[in-house]
Amino acid sequence: MSNLSEQNVTYAKIIKFMELFHLHEDTDQEGTIESVRKGIEFKGTNLWTLIFAIFIASIGLNVNSTAVIIGAMLISPLMGPIVGAGFAAGTNDFDLLKRCFRNLGIATLVSIATSTLYFSVTPINEAQSELLARTTPTIFDVLIALFGGATGIIANTRKEKGTAIAGVAIATALMPPLCTAGFGLAQGEWNFFLGAFYLYFINSVFIAIATFVFVRYLKFRKVDWGLYKEKEAKVRMYLAVFALITILPSIYTAWQIANSSLFKARANLFITQNFDFPKTKIIETNIKYGSPSRIELSIIGAKIPEETITSIQNKLANYQLGDTELSVIQDFSAPNTESLKFEILSEIYKNTNATQEKNLDQLGKELQILFPDLETFSLTETKEYNPSKDEYDNYHLFAGRWKKKPAQKETEKLSSFLEVRMNLTKVKLMTE
Repeated sequence: MSNLSEQNVTYAKIIKFMELFHLHEDTDQEGTIESVRKGIEFKGTNLWTLIFAIFIASIGLNVNSTAVIIGAMLISPLMGPIVGAGFAAGTNDFDLLKRCFRNLGIATLVSIATSTLYFSVTPINEAQSELLARTTPTIFDVLIALFGGATGIIANTRKEKGTAIAGVAIATALMPPLCTAGFGLAQGEWNFFLGAFYLYFINSVFIAIATFVFVRYLKFRKVDWGLYKEKEAKVRMYLAVFALITILPSIYTAWQIANSSLFKARANLFITQNFDFPKTKIIETNIKYGSPSRIELSIIGAKIPEETITSIQNKLANYQLGDTELSVIQDFSAPNTESLKFEILSEIYKNTNATQEKNLDQLGKELQILFPDLETFSLTETKEYNPSKDEYDNYHLFAGRWKKKPAQKETEKLSSFLEVRMNLTKVKLMTE
């Protein structure tokens, strides 16, 4: 008898604990139906709000501002018809479902057209990190949409709505993928368009599915003239199959990203632990994951012997990189490294010229103060050939155009100033 009493107490505690997760008591069916029906319409205020939100989100993606993108998501009414579609399917209201699909189609077309218009006229054409993040959807986006949709419908069915809806709008991120799709159309980047639109499609489908599940769980009344009872099982089966087909590409993408990240981590560890030589330096690293995977290193300094490289290459299997090709470029006279040589020399030349131009700018400002009659000048390093001695003489030539010809004392002063100011050993002046 004592054991039975203890079991009853335990069961009572479990039931009381489970009541913490109970949702039925605070459900506002009439208010939810009214809210859903109001949210699916896209005309007047809702349509203009959507257009402005798309412009804001596009600008945020364009300038890589997370705060601006979040602001656009908060004011966007795009979730209305998606939640409405899940709600209509859950209550067998197929007239409402048709309206939801029609309005969602209108909202999607208007959003893509608006973002395409913006990205066609903006002077910033580079794809920023916030934009690139919306081009490769994964299974994690599916989970975000599913949990976000569940949160949204639970919050929407409460008598006290709270602030959860705003959080769902941010988490499910419907606006940025549509804007990224517009960017893809404007720039002719079809991989951007397809990846971003697939992300939007995933979010829409799983928000609707989560809504459908909780509408059924909360026992919202169904439309009497909807599906026959025996056909509801088929609807659930069709939804399950459709959801599975939708997530398969995202599972593959997530698997590829995970493998790529793991490969790059192993490759970087391999490079760090095996290419630490005191008189050499890695100037470029190129890690490529694919078929085949490849690690390419460009090295300057003391040459690493081929037998050492072969020995290092044999260690690839220890890092689970057995099928990876290793290429070490250190002979910069080889034809396949001409482009790298050119880039290095171009960078040196560019930096040198930039420094010289900066020095000449400052010199010009000082010469204007000391020699007001000097209009323009050039300063170049040159050589003078002496036939009698058969030798060259290095010097700097300063050519200046003056308002009036300078006196000898002034030219001597200019020559001395240039030698001291520019650290030159010999300067010749040419005046006009």
